[in-house]
Amino acid sequence: MLTTSEIGLIKATVPILREHGVLLTKHFYQRMFDHNPELKHIFNMGNQKNGTQQTALALAVLAYAENIENPSVLLPVLQRIGDKHTSLQISADQYDIVGRHLLASISEVLGEAATEELITAWAKAYGQLADIMINLEKSIYLQKAAVPGAWSGWRKFVIDRKVKESDEISSFYLRPQDGLEVALHQPGQYLSIKVYIPSLDLYQPRQYSISSAPDQHYYRISVKKEAGNQNKEEGTVSNHLHNVLQEGDVLEVSTPAGDFVLNTDQSSPLVLLSGGVGQTPFVSIMDFLSAADQQRQVRWAHACRSENVHAFRDQIKAWDEEHDWFKHIVFYENAAQEDKNIRSGRLDVAEITEMVLIPEADYYLCGPKPFIEKTILDLAALGVDRKKLFFEEFGPQTIHTN
Repeated sequence: MLTTSEIGLIKATVPILREHGVLLTKHFYQRMFDHNPELKHIFNMGNQKNGTQQTALALAVLAYAENIENPSVLLPVLQRIGDKHTSLQISADQYDIVGRHLLASISEVLGEAATEELITAWAKAYGQLADIMINLEKSIYLQKAAVPGAWSGWRKFVIDRKVKESDEISSFYLRPQDGLEVALHQPGQYLSIKVYIPSLDLYQPRQYSISSAPDQHYYRISVKKEAGNQNKEEGTVSNHLHNVLQEGDVLEVSTPAGDFVLNTDQSSPLVLLSGGVGQTPFVSIMDFLSAADQQRQVRWAHACRSENVHAFRDQIKAWDEEHDWFKHIVFYENAAQEDKNIRSGRLDVAEITEMVLIPEADYYLCGPKPFIEKTILDLAALGVDRKKLFFEEFGPQTIHTN
C-alpha cells in the first residue's frame, strides 16, 4: 500500500510525464532490448520504429500516475492490455524484467531529480500495477482455457487457402495442423499470429481481426499488404504473408482474444463505421448475423480509397439484398459512379444522419487512428452518447474517449 507521501511523489511526476513521457519510454525500450534482446521476439518491432508503442506506453504510465489514488478507474483499459498480453503469452516473470528497466530508466532520464524516495515510491507503484495485471491476466488465461477447443501457448496452423480479396487485401484460411477443433471466437475478436522473419532473425507477432463467422474447424484472417517489404520492420509481417507464405505453409497462432465484440445478448440496433481494412471485424459480425438471420437492425458505412481496394464488396452487397434489416453505404475517394450505396468523397457521418442516427443504437468504429478520432468527435457533435461508442484501434492503443 502506498503511503500518502509516496502518492504525492508519484503525482508530482505527472507534469514531467506529460512533457517528457515519450522520451522516458524510448529510453526504457532501448535499454530493455539492449539487456534482454529475447524480448524482441514478443514486441512488434514495426511499432517500435514508428513510435506508436512508445507513445502508447507513455500515455499508460501517465494515466496510472494521474489515477494513482484510484487505479480501478483504469480497469477497462487494463482489460484490453491484458487481452493483448495473453494473446502474446506474456508471463508473470516478465513483469520483473519490465519493472527493473522502467525504474532504471526513470533514474537515468530524470538524473538528480530521481531521488531515492521517488524511486522507492515508483517501485511500490509499479509493483501494485504488476500485481493487478498479473492477476487480471491469470483470470483471462483461465477463461480462455475453459472454452471448448481452446489451447494454451502457440499452436501450429496450416494456411489451407489463400484468397485475393482486393488489390491490397488477401484472406488466409487457417486450419490447425493437429486436425482438432478450434475455439469458437466471438465476432469481432482477433488472432495473434507469429512468424519467423529471416531478414530480421526474429519471430514477429501480429494481431489480425478474424473475418469469418465462428467455426470449429478454421479461422479466416484478411490482411492488408502494408507499404514496405518483408526486410523492414514496418510492413514486415503483412508483406511476408502476401509475398512469401503460400497454401500449405505453417504459422503459429494463439487463442482468439479481444473485447471489441458483438454483444449477442442484446437486440439494440448496430451502426458499423469502418475505414480501410478496419472492415474485417465487421465482416465477421455480419457473417455471424446473416447466418443466424436475426432481425437486429444493422447499418454499415465504410470508407476506402477505391473499388479496387474494397474487399468483400460483392458479399456485402449480397447481404444488403438478402436481408431487409441490413443496409450499407460505401465512400470511395473518387467513385467512378454513384448510386444509393456508393458515394464519392470521405465518410462524414453528418452527411448520412438519416442512416446512422438511430435511437438506442450501439456504434462500432474500426479503422486508422485519424478516422476513428474524427468520427468519434463527429458523432459526439450529433449528440451520440459516448457510452454507446465502441472502437478498435489497430496497433497500440493511443485513443481514449475520456
